[in-house]
Amino acid sequence: MNRFSGTIPPQFGNLTKLIYFDLSINQLTGEIPPELGKLRNLETLHLVENQLNGSIPSEIGLLTSVREIALYDNILSGPIPSSIGNLSNLVNLYLFINSLSGPVPSEIGHLANLVELCLDRNSMTGHIPSSLGKLKNLTLLNLFENKLSGEIPPEIGDMTSLDSLTLHTNNLTGSIPPSLGNLKNLTVLHLYLNHLTGVIPPELGNIETMTDLELSQNKLTGSVPHSFGNFTKLQFLFLRENMLSGPIPSGVANSSELIVLQLDTNKFTGFLPDTICNGGKLENLTLDDNHLEGPIPKSVRDCKSLMRARFTGNRFTGDVSEAFGVYPHLDFIDLSHNKFHGRISGNWDKSRKLLYLIMSNNNITGPIPPEIWRMTQLGELDLSTNNLTGVLPEAIGNLTALTRLKLNGNQFSGRIPEGIRFLTKLEYLDLSSNRFSSNIPQTLNSLPNLHYMNLSRNKLEERIPMGLTKLIQLSNLDLSHNKLNGEIPPLSSLESLEKLDLSYNNLSGQILPSFKDMKALIYIDISNNNLEGPLPDIPAFGNATAKALKGNRGLCSNASKQRLKPCPVTSAAIKKSKKKDGNLVVWILVPILGALVVLSGTFTYYLKKRKPRRTEDKSDSEKGESLSIFSSGGKVKYQEIIKSTKDFDPRYLIGTGGHGKVYKAKLSLGTTVAVKKLHETTEITKQDFLNEVRALTEIRHRNVVKLLGYCSFRRHTFLIYEYMEKGSLRKVLSSDDEAKRLDWVKRINIVKGVAYALSYMHHDRSSPIVHRDISSGNILLGNDYEPKISDFGTAKLLKTDSSNWSAVAGTYGYVAPELAYAMRVTEKSDVYSFGVLMLEVIKGKHPGELVSTLSSSPGTTLSLRSISDERLRMPEAEIRDELLKMVKVAVLCLQANPEFRPTMMTIAAEFS
Repeated sequence: MNRFSGTIPPQFGNLTKLIYFDLSINQLTGEIPPELGKLRNLETLHLVENQLNGSIPSEIGLLTSVREIALYDNILSGPIPSSIGNLSNLVNLYLFINSLSGPVPSEIGHLANLVELCLDRNSMTGHIPSSLGKLKNLTLLNLFENKLSGEIPPEIGDMTSLDSLTLHTNNLTGSIPPSLGNLKNLTVLHLYLNHLTGVIPPELGNIETMTDLELSQNKLTGSVPHSFGNFTKLQFLFLRENMLSGPIPSGVANSSELIVLQLDTNKFTGFLPDTICNGGKLENLTLDDNHLEGPIPKSVRDCKSLMRARFTGNRFTGDVSEAFGVYPHLDFIDLSHNKFHGRISGNWDKSRKLLYLIMSNNNITGPIPPEIWRMTQLGELDLSTNNLTGVLPEAIGNLTALTRLKLNGNQFSGRIPEGIRFLTKLEYLDLSSNRFSSNIPQTLNSLPNLHYMNLSRNKLEERIPMGLTKLIQLSNLDLSHNKLNGEIPPLSSLESLEKLDLSYNNLSGQILPSFKDMKALIYIDISNNNLEGPLPDIPAFGNATAKALKGNRGLCSNASKQRLKPCPVTSAAIKKSKKKDGNLVVWILVPILGALVVLSGTFTYYLKKRKPRRTEDKSDSEKGESLSIFSSGGKVKYQEIIKSTKDFDPRYLIGTGGHGKVYKAKLSLGTTVAVKKLHETTEITKQDFLNEVRALTEIRHRNVVKLLGYCSFRRHTFLIYEYMEKGSLRKVLSSDDEAKRLDWVKRINIVKGVAYALSYMHHDRSSPIVHRDISSGNILLGNDYEPKISDFGTAKLLKTDSSNWSAVAGTYGYVAPELAYAMRVTEKSDVYSFGVLMLEVIKGKHPGELVSTLSSSPGTTLSLRSISDERLRMPEAEIRDELLKMVKVAVLCLQANPEFRPTMMTIAAEFS
């Protein structure tokens, strides 16, 4: 393998006796020279994995001796020349992973010796030409991931040597031709992700050699042909997301080689075939969202190979303790929304790799067996909406990996166990609709990641514990329909809280004025308590219906729609209304000045805490202002910064952002630094300055840019950073040459580095920091392409004594929806921006409208090819898997509802 660059010299066309020409896996650019058409003796042409662009020259049709052409993994565009039909000796044609457009030339049907034809992962349009049916020697036909339309020509059935036919991910319509049943040598047939209609032709069952049949995500109707029982070698059968009906033929499971069977999201009825796992190799079984019924076959109970199983949304019956066995490789099982009965088996703890155990919405009874509390690897336990009884033991605290615990809708009694405090990864807790009694444990304050908690419809008593006020991630809290008493505690620290239901309790006293700090709150129900006094003046109460406030005799409000008695006008209120403007100004200025004093004190405290060696320098003219340089190389003077930038001459300008301009400064000690000079020192930019200093003096992470010093003079306000040689990620991606050097491995490492830094900022600090402006312009790269997050001018510390209600911040195209319309700051705002950034890294440019599409349609699937940077060749399998994982995570990050986005801790763990 070489690393040639530049263009292919046209002089190669003079080597008329050349037989073999291979320039693969280089960095060649430009077009394929038409002079290569002179190589009449050439038998092999390989230009694979370069960055060749332009169209395929029509002169390629002059290579009458050529047997193999491989131009895949380039950036070739335009149509395939029809002259290619002249290559009568051609055996293999590989043009996949390019940007070719136009129709598949019908002239290809003239290539009688053709054995392999791969035109996949391009942008080809039009119909599949029927002339391809003439290719009697063809064994491989790949046309997948194009934009082909029309029907599958029945002539394809004449290609009797075909071993693999992949037409998936196109816009094909019509029915599956019965003539495909003539392909007696076929092992792979992929037609998924098209718009095919009609029934599955029974003739497909004639293909006894079939190992991989994938017809998912079409509009197929009717039943599965009984002839599928002929597939004795079948390994993969995908029929999911169609409109298939009727029973599943017993013959479907005849193959002893079956590994994956996906039949979900159809209208299948009847019982499962008894032989569904007789071969002992079945790993993936998905049957959800059908109308299946009856017991689970013994072959499934004994299926030791099973890794993932979904039975949800059917009518399966039987004793759940007897229907399922021990599965050493199982990591996911969902039995929800069926009619299983009996008790939970103690054997589940023998499935050592099980991460998700879901049995909700059945008729399961009895206590949870103690063996369940030994499953320390469990990430989700959902036993909701059954008839389970008993007391939850303290051993529940053993499940330290749990992120979701749903036990609602059962008949559990006794106290909520204190052991729940050990479930520190828990994000979702639902114990509602049970018979829990006594008080709410104070120790629930030990769940720092909890965003949903529902304890409603129990028999909980006493006061709401103060410990709940420490659950600062909480967005939904429901304590309704209990016997709680006392006053509502100060919940203002729950700045992420959106929904609060305290209805149907015995709460009393006034609603604290501190509720006004809960800017995220959009829904509240306090009905049927003994509360009194005025409602706080916030939108959640202002928009509350009369139903959400009723049953509190002492409440008052002057809003007519709430149907409460009016609040009395006090003498203090009358006096307040008569204040003159001067007094009003005083009342406004006093808290503002007080806040500035506190901020200044906090700022000084943070700087004093900082321990690196530091020098200070104040010129006479700048006395009373501040300059602090943190440096390991000795004293650095203010004048040296001015001198090295020639008083911020534009020649030294290396970047401009929303908060200031960045200059390159080479100091006398040989150190190069970046100096960010803030725009005119308005109050806003002073705040940006303080935000950035405060944030960066607190952060110690390899993927966050280092602050080396700062200056705040009347003349200048600037920050001094370590210098990042490559500049911003946006700059690198905007340059074709730089972007090509930024290969897939480097891009993956950039995404991982940013993920680790954000996880640290959000989860590994006592006061989380939200950046609020994650974008490619704020990710800086060093010579080794190690990423560092910069520009903390809009950063916000999420503390229990500060508000999450904020002005809009961020870069257009990266701002989370809730910041755009509600101005509510949480870590999930950064998660959204990170999702945009991931797609930008893969695509090589901002994903544009794709962002809003994914945000509004979270079920959208993306192919890697459709969003990959065309300047890079498609990656090898291992790297491709990493990129596909990134795409899936990005889609999750772009969910419109912040509650459904993953945390950066979860994302960082996924990338570890």
